[in-house]
Formats: sequence, structure tokens, C-alpha cells
Amino acid sequence: MLKLREVIVVEGRYDKNTLSQIVDGTIVETGGFGIFSDREKLALFRRLAEKRGLIVLTDSDGAGFVIRNFLKGAIDPRYVKHAYIPEIAGKERRKSAPSRAGKLGVEGMDPATILTALKNAGAACGEAADSAAEAEPITKADLYALGLSGGKGSREKRRRLLKSLDLPSALSPNAMLEVLNLLLSRDELCRLAAGAAREELP
Repeated sequence: MLKLREVIVVEGRYDKNTLSQIVDGTIVETGGFGIFSDREKLALFRRLAEKRGLIVLTDSDGAGFVIRNFLKGAIDPRYVKHAYIPEIAGKERRKSAPSRAGKLGVEGMDPATILTALKNAGAACGEAADSAAEAEPITKADLYALGLSGGKGSREKRRRLLKSLDLPSALSPNAMLEVLNLLLSRDELCRLAAGAAREELP
């Protein structure tokens, strides 16, 4: 598996499933065109981009380029790399008919093609990726100790913390843990949690 520092952005869950078998890293979905109206998810993508960098990997069809171009305009290009898959005629095994464009999407690509696309985009892998994981990770026990899960008022404390980070308020504790480990050290989390606990939500 290729270990990556950057977060990979794909269109949907089948793309994510394919990538998760090839890449050791964080993969997030746009939800197709849903990203156009999901301000909280877009805010999350911006934060991830600033902290870890993004690699956009969409299908090589019209819809894929519409999504890619939207992200180009919505996220600071300094933090975004673009990986492109080749145009290959065919259909994915789970589908009964080819797509309108008649091309394979990300989910239909073989591992070697995807890895080549990521490396050609300048993905930070190997030692560069390892350096991002040197700090001790935030754990579920940390969230509990900080009152962010499993206790009275933990949901409200999570909402305050997420609001202070401009992150979606609907993140579950598990999803929040994954995002926090991408964005913060344990010490940073402790400071932010203490500050957020003193703030009032509207």
C-alpha cells in the first residue's frame, strides 16, 4: 500500500472503496454534486487542505471535471494537487451498462494506474508521509477525558469545539476523532477544548 500524507478527494463511496485497498491514508468523498451546496463539507475540505494538502482524483468524464473545477475555485490552489486517470472505454463490474461517457471511472481503474496518477500528481509518500504521523495520535480516551464523548454534556462540548474549528457540527465522535488527528496535536486539542468549553453557542 502507498502511504500518503495528503487527503484524497474522490466523488463517491465506490471510488473510496477502491482507493482504500491501494492507499494508506485519508480518503473523503464529495458526494458527487452534493459538494456544491454542502458548505460545512467544503469548510472541512479547506481545513484539511491547509493542514495536510488535498489530492483531487475524479473521473475523466464531464461530471468529474465539473466537480474538479468547482474545487479549484473554492479551495486555495496552493494546497491542492490534481491526479488524473486516463480515458479508458469500458464499464465497472457492478454496473449493468457503461456510463453515459462510456469510460471507466476511478472505481474501475487497476491499482497500478491509480498509483501512477497519484505519483504523477506529486503525492507525498513514504518518508514524507511518515513525518506527518510522528506525533502521538489523539485517542477515544482523550476525547472522554476532555468531556467530548461518553459523558454528560459531551454532545454540546463537541458542538462548541467543532464550531471553533469551522467543522461540521454533525460529525460523530468517531468521525471527529479522525478529523482531529488530521488537524491537531493532542496539546492543541486540549487548549482548544478548554477554550471552546468557555464559549456559548447561539
